[in-house]
Amino acid sequence: MCYDDNTENIRNIYRQVGAQIYRKKTKVTVMYAFERVLVGEALVGVGPEVAHIDLVIGPRGSTVEQAFVNALASPTVGHTPLLAVLAPNLPAKPHTLMVNKVTIKGAGQALLIFGPAQAAVAKAVMDCVGTGTLPEELAEDLFIIVSVFIEWDAKDKKKVYEYNYQATKLAIERAVAKEPKPIEILAKKDSAKHPFA
Repeated sequence: MCYDDNTENIRNIYRQVGAQIYRKKTKVTVMYAFERVLVGEALVGVGPEVAHIDLVIGPRGSTVEQAFVNALASPTVGHTPLLAVLAPNLPAKPHTLMVNKVTIKGAGQALLIFGPAQAAVAKAVMDCVGTGTLPEELAEDLFIIVSVFIEWDAKDKKKVYEYNYQATKLAIERAVAKEPKPIEILAKKDSAKHPFA
């Protein structure tokens, strides 16, 4: 959200939300959520290409940055963290690390992670920057870790891309908005049905 420098309520807003203020020319951008770790989740799609995304977003100096560096430096057999890129040499900003939830057991599954899922996650991040969900001013100072689910039986590259794009974008939007709210979860706790339970 942007305000002119001379807006008289800017300091009150700052105090109310505990936000950081970033000055850019004659505008002041109030960053509500980005001084703490945010968590998002989304499930999109059906069949073996279903996308389930869990993610965390955190500022430079946070535990998210430390986990990002540790994971990138510590690959294990079947679990290779990788940067989300739109194309080779064109990584997403904020810096985005993908980690797979399911052990990669073959070349087909690896190609889905290192292809459509990687591109989809990067595109979702950059579209969130484009819409302002993730502030462009903070693109160098935020870190995102995205946990990606690719089922062993997944085959359709287009569905893998589309479902992971939608799920990543939705998870980022939910994280930034801190949704769902606890009151919503409490209202559904006895009626919610988990699709895989």
